[in-house]
Amino acid sequence: MRQVTQRLKNGRIEILEVPPPTTAPDGVLVDVRASLLSTGTERSTVQAARASLIGKARARPEQARQVLEKARRDGVRATIDAVRTKLDQPSPLGYSSAGVVLEVGTRVSGVRPGDRVACAGGGYAVHAELSFVPQNLCVALPDPVSFEEGAFATVGSIALHGVRQAEATLGERVAVIGLGLVGQLACRLLQAAGCEVVGIDLDQELVARAVAGGAATGFARSELEDASLPPSAADCDAVLITAATGSDDPVRLAASLARDRARVVIVGDVGMRLPRSSYYGKELELRLSRSYGPGRYDRDYEERGLDYPIGYVRWTERRNLSAFVGLLANGRIAVADLITARIPIERAAEAYEQLLSSSASPLGQVLTYAAYAPAARPARAPGEPPRGRVAPGATPVAGLIGAGSFAQRVLIPALSAAGFSLGAVASAGGLSAAGAVQRFGFERALTPDELLAATDLDVVCVASRHATHAGYAAQALHAGRAVFVEKPPALSHEELELLRDARGDGVLQVGFNRRYAPLALEMRDHVVGADQPIELLYRVSAGRLAEGHWLTDPDDGGGRLLGEGCHFVDFACWFLDALPEAVSAVVPARGERLAEAQRFVITLTFPGDSVASIVYGSESAASVPKELVEAHCAGRSALLHDFRALELHGSGRPRTRRDRAQDKGHRAQFVALRERLAGLAAPGPDPLDTMEVTLAALAAAGHGKPSTEEDHQ
Repeated sequence: MRQVTQRLKNGRIEILEVPPPTTAPDGVLVDVRASLLSTGTERSTVQAARASLIGKARARPEQARQVLEKARRDGVRATIDAVRTKLDQPSPLGYSSAGVVLEVGTRVSGVRPGDRVACAGGGYAVHAELSFVPQNLCVALPDPVSFEEGAFATVGSIALHGVRQAEATLGERVAVIGLGLVGQLACRLLQAAGCEVVGIDLDQELVARAVAGGAATGFARSELEDASLPPSAADCDAVLITAATGSDDPVRLAASLARDRARVVIVGDVGMRLPRSSYYGKELELRLSRSYGPGRYDRDYEERGLDYPIGYVRWTERRNLSAFVGLLANGRIAVADLITARIPIERAAEAYEQLLSSSASPLGQVLTYAAYAPAARPARAPGEPPRGRVAPGATPVAGLIGAGSFAQRVLIPALSAAGFSLGAVASAGGLSAAGAVQRFGFERALTPDELLAATDLDVVCVASRHATHAGYAAQALHAGRAVFVEKPPALSHEELELLRDARGDGVLQVGFNRRYAPLALEMRDHVVGADQPIELLYRVSAGRLAEGHWLTDPDDGGGRLLGEGCHFVDFACWFLDALPEAVSAVVPARGERLAEAQRFVITLTFPGDSVASIVYGSESAASVPKELVEAHCAGRSALLHDFRALELHGSGRPRTRRDRAQDKGHRAQFVALRERLAGLAAPGPDPLDTMEVTLAALAAAGHGKPSTEEDHQ
């Protein structure tokens, strides 16, 4: 299918051929027929991408700060690689579309294939021939409403939520500052609600369009002076600011237009240095309007389909979407006259150039699409049986499911460096897979199902979201492939058993890369002594994840203890070459679900009186090294600093070895995988067994008492 994308490094607009997105249980697959270019959001997105690196940093100071913190923590080279990966990746564009439902997820109700829908959401309602949209981000499109009109639903909902925040009532005078697409729609909604609307913009043409669309009066900004406002623009009951500018002029103008104790609602992205004297003197009420309503930025609502009870939250973003298309259907709102251009998707680059042109003021540019007709794409070599073990010296062919930032920054380069041929790549949305083909030279991009069915692959590497790891890995193993699955291999005992049953005598390697790190191997050789107890301390300063991060979703990421703690549990078991006899864990969750906890402490007691402690924290300074490992045994000690430097004590003079670059063993784990494909044995404890130890730690944290070896057998 075709999809409109841009490169963050230079803002170049490309129409790429990408695999269709996968239909997940909580959403629908939509055959898109029309999508709307946002004159505000998308113009600023492309302009920011076309800025220099310094310009990008100035436009996004928070992200620039994060880059500097990463450089202090992980080093300049790793940071440059991460930034380059992000900038090279094609990014989706668009967030407002309409089309026909093709497939419906298993947990979706009230929607059937063939239904017409309006769709919303960045990353979902994108400019593409097909899109996957969660159920709370799409609504039925009534028959009287065309696909082109339905494509206005998201932008219309943004305007509608701003009007609701203003609490505008029949007969009130409301000013709208900024008459782009959102401002034009806000004027029409206010007029439909019985308000006297005053439209204001820098562009006289947009003012005239607002008046033609129902505003009672309109003014160019140059016509309004604070000292002598026209009577028809003064004493407004509410002011909506829908402009997009870094200037503070809109908030200053709003204060002069507003009556005493009026409401000022900021919908657009504007400067917010408020003039205290005027806001204080009139006791104005300042409100901010967050996109298209309650539910926005809530993963439970947007991605998992958990609705808010209507008795408590009357107007969610989905109900706003439905209300707006309802207004279109009954004729209370019209948008057809706002469509200034209809452009086929193959000419989308022209639409963006028009959008950025200073000489033109395109308002409603709509991309159009024909009904989707899938092209035949071979996923396998015809007649070729599944590949078996690879002969020594032969080049194994790898397929990769999951092409996100970590895969592109770390796993794919490590695969290539270890001597694997890059056969096929797949991702849930398709776009990142297409980007990986361009960047790394994979032979083709496929859907996950197509990749699992391909018979010309020796190894399937699974690097998708945590909740999909066990399922994809088991399917590949049943198909006779060798499998590399990123950590965690499973999120439950049931998934572990699924993998054990599927593995049989096949090859399954888990991405517990730290057991292959060169400095870790040297550390173990120095410390471990025969029949002597070992003390191991693994301290991790991971930093705090943002609230709602997918990793802390128990159904998606499994939480930090399962999703990340398994790394360090595996390292301890590998270092001591044994499984623990007892496992205990403390998770200071403060009433949260265990998966949402950001900190934990795990203690492992091993045979022979050896012990390992894992202290995983989130509250350290950004400049503190992320990982510190201490090991002590029979008078020998070693300290491993973030896999960059190794201190050795207790055998002659203390000495320190430093590596020029951090090496956590990613390449070495794929070298070991090649050896396993040639028939060599795997080193250390079975990674599925160490994952079971991590599950035991989670259980111990949940019921507050240690878990013994018998408990997790």
